[in-house]
Amino acid sequence: MADAALNEPFDRFKAWFEEAGKSEPTDPNAMTLATVGADGRPTARMVLLKDATPAGFTFYTNLESRKGDALKANPFAALCFHWKPLKRQVRIEGAVHPVEPETADAYFASRHRSSQIGAWASRQSRELEDRFALEKRVAEFTAKFGFGKVPRPPFWSGFLLVPDRIEFWEERPFRLHERLVYQRRPDGWATSRLYP
Repeated sequence: MADAALNEPFDRFKAWFEEAGKSEPTDPNAMTLATVGADGRPTARMVLLKDATPAGFTFYTNLESRKGDALKANPFAALCFHWKPLKRQVRIEGAVHPVEPETADAYFASRHRSSQIGAWASRQSRELEDRFALEKRVAEFTAKFGFGKVPRPPFWSGFLLVPDRIEFWEERPFRLHERLVYQRRPDGWATSRLYP
């Protein structure tokens, strides 16, 4: 059935996310990001959600990382939140788009200075000779920027995943779990329930 409330899955996500913030010991915004590279092989890693609105779900990364390369080759991804204390998970699938440069600039400026330096120093996903090489790069960029503003690196930005499918999963006794799916349609969201 078509759901007239366009924002309903986002309202549900917001409510669950707020509950997770009260029950999760660390990083309730941690989510698995699954991508598929140009070679057709899937890969997954944990990243942090930085914004969730009816427009979609935003995360940031080094654009030259393995995930950045995968998203360039295949701009679709899946997210999965798992909040064990709540016995809930949310699975999200959709197209991924770069955020506007101004949005990335604003978020980068809000980060701790050490994280800003780290973004410049890390050659994410590339082979690291030893820990000293990373520490040396951190020292180099710390000296380069001194006490001035640290600009956003041109190779660092964000992505917005625009969902076309969101599944809310909640544990029930005897593995008879509750699964509610929202599927985007031209006129809003269609909802359905799945067998566990």
